[in-house]
Amino acid sequence: ADFVTDRDVRFDAGMMARKIAAATKSYDACPAHHLAETHFGDAIFANMIMVGFAWQKGLIPISSRAIYRAIRLNGVQTEANLQAFELGRRVAHDPSQRGQAEADVPTPETLPLAELITHRAHELSAYQNPAYAKRFLDRVEQVARAEATFGSETLTRAVAINLYKLMAYKDEYEVARLYSDGRFAAERAATLKGGKAKVWLAPPVIAPRDAEGRPKKVAFGGWMLEWGFPILAKLKGLRGTGLDLFGYSDERKMERGLITAYEAGLDRLLSGLAAENLPLAVEIAQIPQQIRGYGHIKDASVAAAQIQETSLWVKWG
Repeated sequence: ADFVTDRDVRFDAGMMARKIAAATKSYDACPAHHLAETHFGDAIFANMIMVGFAWQKGLIPISSRAIYRAIRLNGVQTEANLQAFELGRRVAHDPSQRGQAEADVPTPETLPLAELITHRAHELSAYQNPAYAKRFLDRVEQVARAEATFGSETLTRAVAINLYKLMAYKDEYEVARLYSDGRFAAERAATLKGGKAKVWLAPPVIAPRDAEGRPKKVAFGGWMLEWGFPILAKLKGLRGTGLDLFGYSDERKMERGLITAYEAGLDRLLSGLAAENLPLAVEIAQIPQQIRGYGHIKDASVAAAQIQETSLWVKWG
């Protein structure tokens, strides 16, 4: 229930597993959600995987034949549900087939710091160019040198995560690059067969507006995936220049301003950094995590984040 009221809540699967194991006669775990997304491209099949897992463990006192018949009578994605049931049975019988659980996948918080920084720099180079990545690396290195005095790397990690988040804002060029770099096409081909693709976009200037003046999304045909996005992705060099027509929007100006303000904040933090205020410095450096969404949703989150940041700077003095 916490997920409903707190978008930042972290579900501690390990702690929950330990509690359940301590309260039950026997315990086993199945990464059903991860298996469902990996094998079927949809987490909804986690339910049927768990049925198969439990059945193989002898915990469902009906025959497999009855379950097969129930799935067929239901008539909803019959073959996929049968396969999900069988997958659950297999991983219950042979734990080696469970693969990598979601909890085992490295996150920015658990990835080794050097690996995190290298990965982020590589992404920023693809996002814009090597010079843009160097701007990121120089800033992170500056923070790392200052924090090393206190035998810590917490602030450096926070900056690596949050400066990257601000620098890699999803503008039109980046959306085009992510759609056209081959990964989306490969996943689509592996998941879907046939049909016609549509892409829903709200392009500046030409997008219609709703009653509150907010841009409404418009459907574009498959041509956007075939040549529209590839062409737009190649124009990323225009980003931030006078020829960047998208860059004149209020949202893009705001996003570039956030990067500049964050870097200025880092200068202020490093000029007064001490062992006793290091935790507060980390809090300030993590403020961009509060910024979410696009358009008016992002505007609202930026306003809320800036209020919180102001209160933290008051504590900084």
